[in-house]
Amino acid sequence: MIFTTVILKEEKAMISTVTGKKKTGFSGFISNLLIRKKLGTDDEVVHPFRVIVYKEISDQVSSWRFIILLIIIALTCFGSLYTALTNIGSAVKPNDPEGTFLFLKLYTISDGTLPSFFVFISFLGPLLGISLGFDTVNSEQTRGTLSRLMSQPIHRDYLINAKFLAALTVISVLLFALGFLVMGLGMIMTGLPPAPEEFWRVVFFILVSIIYVAFWLNLAILFSVAFRQPATSALACIAVWLFLTVFYNIIVNLIAKAIAPSEMATTHQVFRYQEIILTLMRILPGELYTDATTTLLMPSVRSLGPLTMEQIVGTIPGPLPLGQSLLLVWPQLTGLIAATVLCFVISYMSFMRREIRSR
Repeated sequence: MIFTTVILKEEKAMISTVTGKKKTGFSGFISNLLIRKKLGTDDEVVHPFRVIVYKEISDQVSSWRFIILLIIIALTCFGSLYTALTNIGSAVKPNDPEGTFLFLKLYTISDGTLPSFFVFISFLGPLLGISLGFDTVNSEQTRGTLSRLMSQPIHRDYLINAKFLAALTVISVLLFALGFLVMGLGMIMTGLPPAPEEFWRVVFFILVSIIYVAFWLNLAILFSVAFRQPATSALACIAVWLFLTVFYNIIVNLIAKAIAPSEMATTHQVFRYQEIILTLMRILPGELYTDATTTLLMPSVRSLGPLTMEQIVGTIPGPLPLGQSLLLVWPQLTGLIAATVLCFVISYMSFMRREIRSR
């Protein structure tokens, strides 16, 4: 006799799925639809990891906080796109080396009233990652469903891996949809298709944005594992975000003022001073993201650090190929990926050693 066990996040959802009862609501509709599609007519056994991922995705997209964030991000996206389209004529100049990259300007143009598209992503991306991850684990334990879920015959790491993968899937779909929406509306308004290099630059920009938001998602998951109350983990995430966004810049400015070279300093001393300040700023994930996206969306950027006169003399202004731009931002991409993986590893190890029984 073959026993089929379907694991869901909540015991009620698990019982209703195994007994064939349908859940109500939008979340239940999505969950039952995905499970019926995967089970099929032959009662095929679905891997518990996949079931948890489907259930988490349905819970994420049907939550009010995601809907509110989606509306805010969509409105800011359309606002930045409108600003870019109304100012794109003045942005394209005859001697501009980036004049052939018209579609990239849709992501970078701003008239001062509204920031550009990539600036909005750098500001709202952390809020999106935090909102999807700050209660992934502690909310389960607060409701008492974590111990019941772990009593089922599944591996413990399935839960945290599935929650991360589900949130990352939602983030990826949202960012790709917004990025291609800007490109599609740009095609409709201008009547011109993007060049292949422009298309791939936008794709890499979206991938970098996903990595950046994934860092904040993993940081939120880490705090969700570390603290028992969702409110505490949310406040901790927002505090870290505010510190890295506002207060860290103030600290760096104070350090820069304290170690600033004198007016009689040599060129080497000034160059060294600029390198120290850039190194301190590149500890920030937001600075790494800004450097990477600026280089990808502005092909004329040829350096991300200070240059001496010997390096500038003889250079011809012109856009870099996509491969050279990727090589230029490879250290920034490596830093973002390393920070993301580090946060996930710490949260994974903490969850595997955590006591999950309810007090």
